[in-house]
Amino acid sequence: GALSDEDGATVELEEVGADGWIGDLLGRLRGVSTIEEVGQPENFCGELRPYQLRGVSWLNFLTQYGLGACLADDMGLGKSIELLALALRLKATGMLTRPILLICPTSIVGNWQHEAARFAPDLRVLVHHGAERLGRADAAQFLAEIERHDLVITTYSLAPRDEATLAKARWGAIVLDEAQNIKNVAAKQSRVVRRLSAPIRIALTGTPVENRLVEFWSIMDFLNPGYLGPYKSFQQRYANRIERRHDKAALTQLQALIRPFILRRLKTDPTIIQDLPEKIEMREYCALTREQVSLYEAVVRDGLRQLEENPSAMRRRGVILAMLTRLKQVCNHPAHLLDDGSPLPGRSGKLTRLEELVEELLAEGDRALIFTQFAALGARLQPYLAERFGVETLHLHGGVPRLDRTRMVERFQAEDGPPLFILSLKAGGYGLNLTRANHVIHFDRWWNPAVENQATDRAFRIGQTRNVQVRKFVCSGTLEERIDLMIEQKRALAEQVVGTGENWITELSTGQLRDLFSLRADALAE
Repeated sequence: GALSDEDGATVELEEVGADGWIGDLLGRLRGVSTIEEVGQPENFCGELRPYQLRGVSWLNFLTQYGLGACLADDMGLGKSIELLALALRLKATGMLTRPILLICPTSIVGNWQHEAARFAPDLRVLVHHGAERLGRADAAQFLAEIERHDLVITTYSLAPRDEATLAKARWGAIVLDEAQNIKNVAAKQSRVVRRLSAPIRIALTGTPVENRLVEFWSIMDFLNPGYLGPYKSFQQRYANRIERRHDKAALTQLQALIRPFILRRLKTDPTIIQDLPEKIEMREYCALTREQVSLYEAVVRDGLRQLEENPSAMRRRGVILAMLTRLKQVCNHPAHLLDDGSPLPGRSGKLTRLEELVEELLAEGDRALIFTQFAALGARLQPYLAERFGVETLHLHGGVPRLDRTRMVERFQAEDGPPLFILSLKAGGYGLNLTRANHVIHFDRWWNPAVENQATDRAFRIGQTRNVQVRKFVCSGTLEERIDLMIEQKRALAEQVVGTGENWITELSTGQLRDLFSLRADALAE
């Protein structure tokens, strides 16, 4: 080992010995003695898998000693619920008397809200986000409000704007989700986030050490400030030696320094595979952009006006189905509704979330099926994703001749096949065997569980040797969320109720439709 001063100069040490709690801490950090496993909090709604309980125990151990922890499990293994379980535990044991500040990308604010409500309903959650947020003009109002909450959720993009307000608060803990968002050391949001302080600091990321080691320095400097020395000396001592000269001794030393503070489990690990179900289903709650909100409201206004003109039953059904289609298109992307060939980036909450997920699954060497019921949308997504990520991307829709369809399936199933396959739901629903995929993403929803499950089963069938993660995109505050909820509540009846596609929606009264279509406050991203 070595001791470093603040300029990065080092003194080599042969052995460090200590008694009491420091000896205990050093032993556990080195992996000599085991970390005590904690039980699941009584008020956690759900059942933590064994590896998730180990994750909570590990986080609990490091935070007890005021050490920053990076939970870097593969995507889909449940980092967020481990964090929520830890929050409940810290609150119950009296270790946490101040609110937790959680900073995440705008695209997953809705996910955190829903996960907290589902798994940790006892946590009082405040979303600090959007134009109506407290503290924009009056910090005192925000500081008073957070005292009534356990978890305050905000975004990386807001942190620089609200730094003065956020820095005035006394936080019990600061948690960074998708912590790779502070990988750029010099970026304003990275500097602001690293300046915020709290006794407990946690980073969650599926991709901890990305392309360059200096990016990891930024996360580590947030977790345990000063631990890896100043940025410049870290660059000279580790980054340059490891990346340019492939210096094994420097790499070994760096790994020894950071290993105690990172917990990374892979879904391919045999011990994890035993803990996992074969198919993990989850919702991805996406927010609308401002452009999507204004288009959504215009479609609703126009549709309700037509319904108020009391058309015949046949015409009424047509108006409702047309409205449903147009609202789905708005939720997907403004360019999908407008059909104007306009650029795709930065205009849709769903597309932003898809890009984040694709980036992560490609980094893990995974492959995905992306379902949409609109061939026109698939035709726009295919070249966009191929160029954005520099990977071959296939697109199968009803118009693809049978021979080409067979070739596409064979290409995807090949050892060196493409990682992304976009399928229109109807074309991809039957007779396909696509077991190379271990992710299934439903970009838009059919609102017919039978059809969706059939599509999911293209990947999840005989011959699949890996666990499959299924993600269903839902725009928060829109009809997508409310229909999803209605189907979930009627799960037992769902096959009968929704068995005929969307016709059941046409039977609702105008009042019910108005309620179904009206936007809720949490729909807008920022």
